Amino acid sequence: MRIDKAGPSEGPLIAAIVGRGFKVDDGVYEGLTITPLRADAWSPPPLAELGIEALAPLLAIDPAPEFILLGTGSSMRRPPRALIEALDARGIGLEFMDSRAAARAWGVLRAELRWIAAALYPLD
Repeated sequence: MRIDKAGPSEGPLIAAIVGRGFKVDDGVYEGLTITPLRADAWSPPPLAELGIEALAPLLAIDPAPEFILLGTGSSMRRPPRALIEALDARGIGLEFMDSRAAARAWGVLRAELRWIAAALYPLD
C-alpha cells in the first residue's frame, strides 16, 4: 500500500506499507517509533505488556508530544490501562488504532504540523 503525502510537513514521513512494516525515507521498519525528529526500528513487547518504558524515546522529545499514536498491529486492540494512566499523568494522550490507520493518521497530522509521536506494531 502506498501512502501519498497529504501536504507540507517536516521530519520523517511514512511513505508506504510494505509487507509487515512501514517504509520511511530509505528504510523499512516492521516495528516503528517515529517523531517529528526521527524514525527508528522498534521491537515492542506483546501489547498486553506494553509499559511507558517501551515508549521512552517518544517521551524524550522536547517539547513532549501532544499525544502518541499507537498502532496495535493488524487489528485495533486496547493497550493496558496502566499505560493509558501513566501517559495521562504526564499530560500526554494516547490514540490507539490498527497500525495501517495509525500510519495514515501520522501523515495527515504531520501535514498539519502537529507535534505528535507514534509507535507502530508490525502487521501480522
